[in-house]
Amino acid sequence: QVQLVESGGGLVQAGGSLRLSCAASGRTFSRYAMGWFRQVPGKEREFVGGISWSGGSTYLADSVKGRFTISRDNAKNTVYLQMNSLKPEDTAVYYCAADRSMVVPTDPKKYNLWGQGTQVTVSS
Repeated sequence: QVQLVESGGGLVQAGGSLRLSCAASGRTFSRYAMGWFRQVPGKEREFVGGISWSGGSTYLADSVKGRFTISRDNAKNTVYLQMNSLKPEDTAVYYCAADRSMVVPTDPKKYNLWGQGTQVTVSS
C-alpha cells in the first residue's frame, strides 16, 4: 500500500512560485498514475494535473497550463508540482493522489489513495 505525504505549500505573493512535493512510501510507487488536485471551502475538488506511471504522459488543467508543470522521480518515490506565475485564484489546499492505473484519471473519485493536503495561499 502506498502512503502519500505532500509538502512545499505556503504563502506567496502573486507572480511567485512554489514547488509542491508528494513523497510516497511503498515499493510499488512506479506502478501508480499520480494526480494533483486542489480544493477551496465549499467547492468540489478540482483536477490540476496528472502524470502517468512512467512519467511519459502529463496532463494539466486549462487553468494552469503554461504556468504549472508536473513531474516525477520514481527513484525517489516523489511527484512534483512546479507552480509559477501564481495567482490569488490558485489559493487552495493541494492534494496528491495515486491510482494504480495505466491512464491518468481526472475524476477524483477514481483515486483511492490521497495525501493529507498542503495549503497554498497566494496574496494579491
